[in-house]
Amino acid sequence: MNEKIHFEDWLSAAPKAELHLHLDGTLEAGRLLQLAEKNRVQLPYKSLAEVEAAYRFENLQSFLDLYYLGASVLRDEEDFYHLMMDYLQRCRQNNIVHTEIMIEPQTYLPNGIDFPVFMAGFKRAIVEARSSWGQSVQLILSFLRHLPESEALGVLDQAEAYRDDFVAIGLASSEQGNPPQKFAELYRRARERGYRLTAHAGEEGPPAFIYSALQDLQVERIDHGVRCVEDDALVEWLRERGVPLTVCPLSNVRLCVFPEMAQHNILQLLERGLMVTVNSDDPTYFGGYMNDNFIAMHRALNLNRSQALQLLRNGFEASFLPEAEKTALLKQLDNFAEAA
Repeated sequence: MNEKIHFEDWLSAAPKAELHLHLDGTLEAGRLLQLAEKNRVQLPYKSLAEVEAAYRFENLQSFLDLYYLGASVLRDEEDFYHLMMDYLQRCRQNNIVHTEIMIEPQTYLPNGIDFPVFMAGFKRAIVEARSSWGQSVQLILSFLRHLPESEALGVLDQAEAYRDDFVAIGLASSEQGNPPQKFAELYRRARERGYRLTAHAGEEGPPAFIYSALQDLQVERIDHGVRCVEDDALVEWLRERGVPLTVCPLSNVRLCVFPEMAQHNILQLLERGLMVTVNSDDPTYFGGYMNDNFIAMHRALNLNRSQALQLLRNGFEASFLPEAEKTALLKQLDNFAEAA
């Protein structure tokens, strides 16, 4: 037991990169209630216990309903500052030294909240975290695939004034009925504008969606991707090209992609030579932040030090950081591994 606790302490202290994180999925129940009261937003919950009970949803759609309801309490620059800063403080606690955060304007725009409002709050928190403890942050402009491509194209144009604030674009929300090729024009235009490219595929969607994201959208990175194992040729294709998969273990269990953590395939993917990484997705809804994911893997899958180090290295390698910054962070990881 002491050895297990020691290794969990080591996991918690290790420097990490998080590459698959939806900022609205970090809204804590207490902050939700506070902002609802401040902004006079009516919620079907009257207490912290009721909100926390609602966070124990039953399926993807009930999660999405709750997710968008939660985001509706965000109204002014200060709200968005607190949303970002709350997560960046979690990064500090989890030793996430670099994070790539998905920002989804289509969640805010229907509430009459435009780029100048939410971006001002986000950027203020990022600058403060960078100056206070050296937090490394990149933003991903993420689009909602259940909405039409025409709307996404309009949002891409709106984001042009903030082009320097986003390193990449992404594609999120429900895969079912929304194949990647639906957004081929969006990705073509984003590619022309110099964005890096990633997309959700192969979580609830089949391996064909991973193929489509790679071929029709020309993405560099796949968010989730765990269903690639259903197609051996696809696994080999991903391995040969070193395509990163941003896997979210606790999320996958919470949304019933796997019935329990002991059946998760992340270490099988690692053993097959794929560049898999560990991430928390929507941590307040899915049962934990980065350290919680690593510890859950250790307890259910017997994650060992060698595997953990490879996963941690993959996180930095798969990031959208410039090579010099990747090298510096990998050196930080190497120094940690040698010292501990």
